[in-house]
Amino acid sequence: MVETALVLPIFFMIVLGIIEFGRAMMVAQLLTNGAREGARLAIMADATNTSVETAVLDFVESSVGVPRGNVSVTITVTPATGNPDPGNNLANANKRDLCNILVSVPFADVDYLPGEYLADRNLIGQCAMRRE
Repeated sequence: MVETALVLPIFFMIVLGIIEFGRAMMVAQLLTNGAREGARLAIMADATNTSVETAVLDFVESSVGVPRGNVSVTITVTPATGNPDPGNNLANANKRDLCNILVSVPFADVDYLPGEYLADRNLIGQCAMRRE
């Protein structure tokens, strides 16, 4: 009885920690998948920042279950050598420009258990592809 009283709280703490870190890794992978979907759209000739951001937000909202207002999507366009600067606007991007999509969600919005260990951290997913 005494051994159980001493070991059980530690055992449950370890199990709940494994569940929380597993959830964090799963959500981070889903955010990477959302960024990948956005990057696929961003490299197309008719892509706009609004259409890519909407697609990423739709994906994250449906797969992770986080409200759109809690998800941050950053689109960065790095010009290829010799191309003019598009100013992070996909409509101005040229062939071979690098389109980078970064998706971020606060861990506090996706955790199962209240806690302080990862509460101030953001989970991110990122993908970069060259414009076609």
